[in-house]
Amino acid sequence: MIKYSFEPISNKEATILILGTIPGEQSILLNQYYGHVRNNFWKLLFTIFETPFSDDYENKKILLLQNKIALWDVLQVCERKGSLDSAIKNEVANDFEDFLKNHSKINHIFFNGQKASSFFKKYVVLEKQYQTTILPSTSPANASKTFEKKLSEWKAILLE
Repeated sequence: MIKYSFEPISNKEATILILGTIPGEQSILLNQYYGHVRNNFWKLLFTIFETPFSDDYENKKILLLQNKIALWDVLQVCERKGSLDSAIKNEVANDFEDFLKNHSKINHIFFNGQKASSFFKKYVVLEKQYQTTILPSTSPANASKTFEKKLSEWKAILLE
């Protein structure tokens, strides 16, 4: 089954870019980044920024933009049955050269998991150097780390 990435959540003030691989089944169904109820992405961010959690997707997007964070996926399109990154094949990356030229304040790219980082390294060549950090995947498939352990590592975005 062919899967497509969403448009980025971003504005010109973003200094951080967080990249996942490509939306999973539940996210596609809801048309929302990290839509699976057991994905820790939004809970982590609301906790990090000491903001009361909201299920409202517009509030989630506002949280990102207020904290100068852009959110996107490494892949523009791929074939994948289900939601596991390990099932991705025939992938094509998004256009990061154009995106980053239009978001010139971004200086740090965070990857939501190893797979996002490996696809980025495989397909993306940039003229400008960016600081990069691989964070533990927020996916429910990454059950090897507790929420607290993920939170301690995800707090790295506060240093920007």
